[in-house]
Amino acid sequence: MPTFPIPAYRAAVIADVPAIVVLVESAYRGESGLRGWTTETHLLDGQRTDAQSVAELIDRDGSIVLLAEHDGTLLACCHIERQGPAGYFGMFAVSPELQCGGLGRSVLAEAERLAQVQWQASAMRMSVIEQRAELIAWYERRGYQLTGETRPFPYGQPRFGVPLRDDLRFVWMSKPLAGVAA
Repeated sequence: MPTFPIPAYRAAVIADVPAIVVLVESAYRGESGLRGWTTETHLLDGQRTDAQSVAELIDRDGSIVLLAEHDGTLLACCHIERQGPAGYFGMFAVSPELQCGGLGRSVLAEAERLAQVQWQASAMRMSVIEQRAELIAWYERRGYQLTGETRPFPYGQPRFGVPLRDDLRFVWMSKPLAGVAA
């Protein structure tokens, strides 16, 4: 099991966009994504994100792209956003070489804490591709539950990837944040 250095957390700025795109692509697509367990290469081809999308998340009100770094090296990232009384969690990426060592749990916990402190969020919500059973189980072990809500995959929009299957859709998960350390 890999170990990870204790990260420093900070909000991303526009200058971080290229490094974020590289990290997200490395965790989900291509050959490097196969080294970790979060790859989506069996479901999607093409890009996972792009510079414009990441920059929009950084600039959006009520939105934070959270970075986990060590000695100036980007280890992991995620996006959190205020959506009414809840926070939304997405664009979660951990360097493939550091997966399975606890860094992901640490980043998720920091995102939950930040959403509660920053926005007084009472819950954290996310969407996950339904066919990612192992990932859904990982979130369930961290207190998330399927809500029964679904959303169709954005077929025909290569900005979100090129589907290799015609049955993709998103399921929603939620976790109450009461009791998350502030």
